[in-house]
Amino acid sequence: MSSAPATSTRWLDAREQRAWRAYIETVGDLTAALEADLAPTGLNLGDYQVLVHLSEAEERRMRMCDLAEALQLSPSGLTRRLDGLVRAGLVSREGSPADRRVMLAVLTDAGWATLRDAAPIHVDSVRRRVFDHLTPDQVDAMAAIFRAIGAEL
Repeated sequence: MSSAPATSTRWLDAREQRAWRAYIETVGDLTAALEADLAPTGLNLGDYQVLVHLSEAEERRMRMCDLAEALQLSPSGLTRRLDGLVRAGLVSREGSPADRRVMLAVLTDAGWATLRDAAPIHVDSVRRRVFDHLTPDQVDAMAAIFRAIGAEL
């Protein structure tokens, strides 16, 4: 039995299809370019995102469940993501002093230094690959678009 919705499909009109195709045909290439620009730092975008979240957290530490939620990863996905960072000495796993059942991800001094060195490279990449091609009005529109989409997710 089909799980198709009961209502009829609302096909994309030509304008919507152009917008969707522009997005879907660009996002993969943009991600690959951002990854390539970040590669000399030894990080990929997922690793960089972990370090950013931890750097912004109080005492540069987060409960594993909170970090997984922030990164939109399953607990096992976060474990796999952290394994390499732990091996590299950029993140450590520690038990919570307040609750022995809770594990914390902690940004190490080496992780902080790596992020500090990688951030200018990543920001330059984002600027060159995205923002240098947009007008201020387009930047505002981009923010509004992704806030609207994100609000429904």
